[in-house]
Parts: sequence; structure tokens; C-alpha cells
Amino acid sequence: MIIRRNAGNKIRLSKGDQAVVIISYILVIAVAFLCFYPFWYIIINSMVTREAIGRGVLIFPRLDEFFFATYRRVLTSDSLIRGAMISTLRVIVQVVTNVTLSAMFAFLVTRKNMLFRKFVYRYAIISMYVSGGLIPYYLLIRTYGLMNTFHVYWVPGMLGVWNVILIKTFMESIPAEMEESARIDGAGFLTVFFKIMIPLSKPILATCALFVAVGSWNAYFDNYLFVTDRGLQTIQMELFNYIREAESILNQMRQIAQAGGGIAGMAEAGTSVAQNLSSEAIRNTTTIVTMLPIMLVYPFLQKYFQSGIMLGAVKG
Repeated sequence: MIIRRNAGNKIRLSKGDQAVVIISYILVIAVAFLCFYPFWYIIINSMVTREAIGRGVLIFPRLDEFFFATYRRVLTSDSLIRGAMISTLRVIVQVVTNVTLSAMFAFLVTRKNMLFRKFVYRYAIISMYVSGGLIPYYLLIRTYGLMNTFHVYWVPGMLGVWNVILIKTFMESIPAEMEESARIDGAGFLTVFFKIMIPLSKPILATCALFVAVGSWNAYFDNYLFVTDRGLQTIQMELFNYIREAESILNQMRQIAQAGGGIAGMAEAGTSVAQNLSSEAIRNTTTIVTMLPIMLVYPFLQKYFQSGIMLGAVKG
């Protein structure tokens, strides 16, 4: 008999309830495994030898099959390091501008004395569903002179309408008495915004910041369309190039490794490295390297994420 404790009392479960509990645990474990296993497969197959990848490592490799030279080669790549710096700068700039301007716009449309408030807000929402298309957008970017510049990464996304909806709904849930008391004490428009609304809206602002950071870090299509300068390539674009050119990159690595600097020991080590490198390992390694930074950021914002997204979605 399965017994569950609740507030110091023992509650006996019927056989039917026991079956439901057991099936629920099995389903949760199965779903968790299915979600985690693809990530685990990529990790394991990014740090094994070429022979092990060809054989297929499903759970865990043998100790003699571990091979970390692929990570050393990828992490010391100048293009990948430059792409990581560009992507990091892009995320910082876009998060700051998008969240700040979205919060300002959301605060404005909560002001009942704002002229044409409903029209402006609804017009902004319409822009979420209606666009001019890819070709007019390309012409617009070229007309503004954003081609082959860093500004193309953050200027078009300075305002997020979805973030405006979430922040506006959250701000409307803040008791009006707090603003009224601040007004009595002489607080002005900006004081109410920066001293009252922003501190109380931290959960939803952190949630929006997480959305923007993940989207900005993973974006590559604007880089693909509007930027050809190698010095402005983001890490996702470099990953795309690595995956597309994995075999040629592998051949270059083998040539460098086999060179060995003219020393017998180095030449022998270089030959071993060249034999164990594989295009599949390069693809897996670059995937892990580009996924890891944003995965490390998420736990720090997780405490704000659930409360922010729930409170920001209470009212429409």
C-alpha cells in the first residue's frame, strides 16, 4: 500500500490511485528522458574519437574513446571567438534597448490621459500580424543604410510589441494607490516610471529580457541577408558556416595537425589528432559551444520567469 504524508496525516491511496501515481511517474520520467536524451547524445558524440562516432555512442563511451581535441580546435578558432563577441554585444545592446523602450511604450499606453491611446496601442498590435514582406523589408534596411553594419542587429528590434503587451498588462495590475501616493508626495511622470513602475515590474522585465536574449543569441537570418562582412558575423552564422563547411574545415585541421612543427613527437601527436577528428564531432561541438552560454543565463532569471509570465498574462 502506497502512503502519502500530507500535513502530518497519513492518507491511504486506493489501488486505482496507486496505479495513476505509478503511471504518472513513468510518463514523467519517459518525457524527461526524451527531452534530455538528444542533448546528451550531442554532448557525448562531441567528445569521442572518429571511430566511436562511426560505431555510434548511445549512452556512454569507453574511457579510451574520449577525445577532447575537437573542443580545443573549435574554441581556439578566431572566427568563432569573434562571432561570440559580436553575438554577446548584440544580446546586450538589444536587451537593453528593447526592454527599456518596450517598458516606456507600455507605461505610456497605460496613461488614460494620453491622446489616441487606444488607437496607438491597437496599431502597434496590428503590426504583429501584418508586414510588408521580405523584399520591402530588405529595401527598407538598405534605404536606411543598415547593410553591413552592426546596427542592423538591434535597430529593427528596438521595440517588441509582444513585450509591450506583457509589460502593459503587468503594470495595470499594480495598485493605483501606489502611484497616487507618489503623486501626492510630488513625484512627476519620470519619477513614477523609474521609482515605482520599474522596480515593481522586475519579474516581467526579466521575463522579457530572457525572451529577447534567447531570440537575439539564436538569430542568424538577418546576418545571412544583410551582413557579408566577415568581421561582423555572429556566432550562429559561424556555426552555420561550420556545419556547411565541416568537411573542408576538417581537412584544414588535419593538415595543421599533421604538420607537427617538424618535430617527431609533435608530428606523431598531430597524426593521432588528424585520425580522430571527424566532421560529425565538429558539428556537435560547435552546437554545444553556441548553446551553452544562453543555457547558463537561464537559471539566474528562472525565479522571475514563472511569476512574470503568469502575472503578465492575467488580463488581456
